[in-house]
Amino acid sequence: MRTHVNSVGLLVVSDPVLNFSYPAHIPRECIDALPSLPGIYIFRDADGTPVYIGKSVNIRTRVLSHMRTAEEMQMLARAATIDFERTGGEIGALLRESELVKLHQPVFNSKLRRQREMCSISMAGDVPEIVFARDVDFARAQQLYGLFGSKKAAIETLRDVAHVRGLCTVATGLERGAPGRPCFARQVARCKGACTGEESAADHAARVRLALEPLRVTCWPFAGAVAIVEESSGLRQRAIVDRWCYLGGAGAPAPARRGAKARTAAQVRFDIDVYNILVRPLASGALRIEEL
Repeated sequence: MRTHVNSVGLLVVSDPVLNFSYPAHIPRECIDALPSLPGIYIFRDADGTPVYIGKSVNIRTRVLSHMRTAEEMQMLARAATIDFERTGGEIGALLRESELVKLHQPVFNSKLRRQREMCSISMAGDVPEIVFARDVDFARAQQLYGLFGSKKAAIETLRDVAHVRGLCTVATGLERGAPGRPCFARQVARCKGACTGEESAADHAARVRLALEPLRVTCWPFAGAVAIVEESSGLRQRAIVDRWCYLGGAGAPAPARRGAKARTAAQVRFDIDVYNILVRPLASGALRIEEL
């Protein structure tokens, strides 16, 4: 909110919402066509380029909320038309939104826009190792902990865990040390002596795994691809997913089917956004699954 003093000395509060007007340049038929059903919606500019892509369990209500939000005036000013795709439910909408945002890179989508080069902390041996998705299949690898956008972020997390749980900074690879020489943590009595041989490497590794357990990456729980089945008002849709990678929707409208065909031909690759969308619903058993 902005304030100013008027000519008679009264403090006036200016609310941007009160100064907002409906974007009349967007054709009314675009609004009238929006269904109160799950799916994704796309604000496009005059050239047809997506400037914002969103999703909702109620497309119409969500789009109208954009229209009433003064903070989104810049996006609305760029938009010339709005179109939509129905999905079978919320999961399908989330997956389709993630796919389209990565594909089109809309200027007003601040999240999901780029595939990040992910890394994780591996405890395949006794010493933590930073591994990258380009080298390791994150969907199948055992004993991965945390998903990070940079090696620096992974190391900082490991450092924090080591500090809180009294781990050896040499045995975790955070500090270089000579054989038998105490690490800094040992010198201040925060390490049990893995660096000096007072704690075995196996015992220390077990403590590292226990400390990292809340960050464990869930392996893909199926032998191959599955269909996540959702239905809404006559539309039955199967979202095809394999190894935390969305391959497209079967039973979807034509634009979504074309996207699915292109993704199926591509190499399946771990996608952190798909992982975050699906890991909890899959674990809870809340989704209807068909193994393919």
